[in-house]
Amino acid sequence: MMNNRPFIIAEMSGNHNHSLERALKIVDAAADCGVDALKIQTYTADTMTIDCGRDEFIINDDKSLWKGKKLYDLYKEASTPWEWHKPIFERCRQKGITGFSTPFDGTAVDFLEALGCPMYKIASFEIVDLPLIEKAAKTRKPMLISAGMAAAEEIEEAVTCARSNGCPEVMILKCTSTYPAEPKDSNLLTIPDMAAKFKCKVGLSDHTVGIGAAIASIALGAVAVEKHFTLSRKDGGVDSAFSIEAEEMRNLVKEAARAFDSLGSVKYGPGDNEKASLMFRRSVYAVKDIKKGEKLTNTNVRIIRPGHGLSPKYYGDILGKTARKDIAFGEPICKDYFK
Repeated sequence: MMNNRPFIIAEMSGNHNHSLERALKIVDAAADCGVDALKIQTYTADTMTIDCGRDEFIINDDKSLWKGKKLYDLYKEASTPWEWHKPIFERCRQKGITGFSTPFDGTAVDFLEALGCPMYKIASFEIVDLPLIEKAAKTRKPMLISAGMAAAEEIEEAVTCARSNGCPEVMILKCTSTYPAEPKDSNLLTIPDMAAKFKCKVGLSDHTVGIGAAIASIALGAVAVEKHFTLSRKDGGVDSAFSIEAEEMRNLVKEAARAFDSLGSVKYGPGDNEKASLMFRRSVYAVKDIKKGEKLTNTNVRIIRPGHGLSPKYYGDILGKTARKDIAFGEPICKDYFK
């Protein structure tokens, strides 16, 4: 993937709003936008938590989109029914994109294996669940590990666990686990540091509004970008506020490719397509007819465009020199034209 354009992932999450028909339309829309993959999430409320009303099972963060919700109720609302996975993956294959999922426990891995899921993502909140990472790694499928909130030591543990249990390719996704996330909290400069520190490819799981952070990440080495995707934010849903719509996704795909193409390599001097423009540099020209034996002055020679004469850096050296020949108005000054 390092030598290819960024791998763009549309995350459906709970944006299906409890409609399989809508879920399949999301697949179609994502494919039409040119994404490489569509991801869903595999869990039930019961595999995520317990139906408990204690304070710690209720979201009390004033900044949260889900403040006041019980965890069990939120996961029940946002989950994708497991019987939908097969038709969603089949639609992905029909549309020529990769369909895969985030398992949240061992039963989800077993279920996804039965469906032939080609790769797995570990969510930020599960990066500390090493038994889950171990089970997913033993499938010997590529794995994306989202690193929201994770300390470097926790990322190292997760990557080591995946590799030591047979995962053939691990990618870390830089992530900010707030919903939506503020661009100023993205700290995208961590991306090249992650690549060097953990010796793996790095992408971005982006919860900011818009596509600016995603495009910036590519300049810093991100080889994959994941964005939550919906048909329309006005339709609502648990993730709609920080999801992008088709026009934005289409722009992300296009601009991500442009950003990647612009990286090129370390290079100085004119590129092949710039060489023809060298003539438009400034150089020294005669701006009046100059007779043989006449001195060159700032009134009869000037630094102007185009660039066929002496370099401007020699201008001060030639003033006061004597012309060896007649020099016509508009003629470039060459080094053998004066004494």
